[in-house]
Amino acid sequence: MRRLGTGIGWRPEIADAVEEMPGIEWVEAVSENLCPGHLPDSLLRLRERGVTVVPHGVSLGLGGADRPDAGRLAALAERAEVLGSPLVTEHIAFVRAGGALTASPLMEAGHLLPVPRTRHALDVLCENVRIAQDALPVPLAVENIAALVSWPDEELTEGQFLYELADRTGVRLLIDVANLHTNHVNLGEDPARALGELPLEAIAYVHVAGGFERDGVWHDSHAHPVPRPVLDILTDLASRVAPPGVLLERDENFPEGDELHGEVEAIRAAVDKGRAARTAAGGVGTAPRVSRTPAAAGADDAVRQRLGLAQAALLSALVAGTPAPEGFDRVRLGVQARALAGKRADVVGKVAPELPVILGARYRPAFLAYAQGCPMTGGYRRDALDFVAHVLRADPGDPGDVDPGVRRELREWWLERSGPVPRSTRPGARLARATRRVLLRR
Repeated sequence: MRRLGTGIGWRPEIADAVEEMPGIEWVEAVSENLCPGHLPDSLLRLRERGVTVVPHGVSLGLGGADRPDAGRLAALAERAEVLGSPLVTEHIAFVRAGGALTASPLMEAGHLLPVPRTRHALDVLCENVRIAQDALPVPLAVENIAALVSWPDEELTEGQFLYELADRTGVRLLIDVANLHTNHVNLGEDPARALGELPLEAIAYVHVAGGFERDGVWHDSHAHPVPRPVLDILTDLASRVAPPGVLLERDENFPEGDELHGEVEAIRAAVDKGRAARTAAGGVGTAPRVSRTPAAAGADDAVRQRLGLAQAALLSALVAGTPAPEGFDRVRLGVQARALAGKRADVVGKVAPELPVILGARYRPAFLAYAQGCPMTGGYRRDALDFVAHVLRADPGDPGDVDPGVRRELREWWLERSGPVPRSTRPGARLARATRRVLLRR
């Protein structure tokens, strides 16, 4: 792996601050938020300056029971080629469940959910990773995720699971030290043990992010300053190996540029501290080399179906209110379910900013009530349309009903966006729509 250095996650809200920040050698951008033919000017300027841009995918679902979608892989490959990226990254997670494999409705999580650390789940993941590697023009690195819940009857620790994945596929690892801290608080997993079990020579780069603790649960928010325990894990990692790159992630509640720069400098200091400890111990870092074992046979359809049924049961409990699968902590599932619903409400409010304006204070409670029994099935834009349709279907007097003026605004919003193209604004078309509304009221 080439050296990346110190970087920051590029987001539109902090684009100017990132361009002006000294010492930024590379950035990472969410792949699904980029349109190859219309890249943001800020990213183009960074590329012209020689700043490396890495596309970071969030929707492949490599840990899911289904094989990776060819269209999503092609989109990730296209972004890597347009940006001239040295690698692309994704997550060890499942993000959807159901569908043809389980003969059940397809559900989207809108979030990264943990895969069971079992041999069969590892077989599925390894095959999915190989499929992705074959479809991508550059190396793939996969990231460990944060978790609020753990699967029952797991067979491997996180370190063992990641080691076998890298050994069997040759995939690189994106190690998120904030996620190691999250799993320490929420699941009691020792981050030092996880680092000790990892194939450190397989590390492509490292993520660092902040979060917050509430009622004994750590929430990986990416919206708070990086806490000292996360920096300490980064120092521990840097005392074992020289990471090719380290990157700060921040997704919300963006501070001023000086404060962001201060977080980047704290990350540099943590890495320097680890490097000094490694040098004092006589270490020089590990060469970036991974020995790939012969490819094992792929997971058969029966294994995939069993995994798919288990993931569908878990996701249904989280987003559709069905009973918790046996062996799961019901309290933790409740925390995760509320977090998922809250995230849906927040993202839909950003994707469709007119809705919080039209509904006012009623938007969030109305959306959370909708989310209790209506899983997301097609991404956040589809979710916004489905939410408005749900509100419009409410009978007068129902708790979800809205007054006639709000209903008219919502209906106009839905009609404008639900078709394949925006409705015509020509006077004749507008007159025809108005006449149709009058006739429908009679």
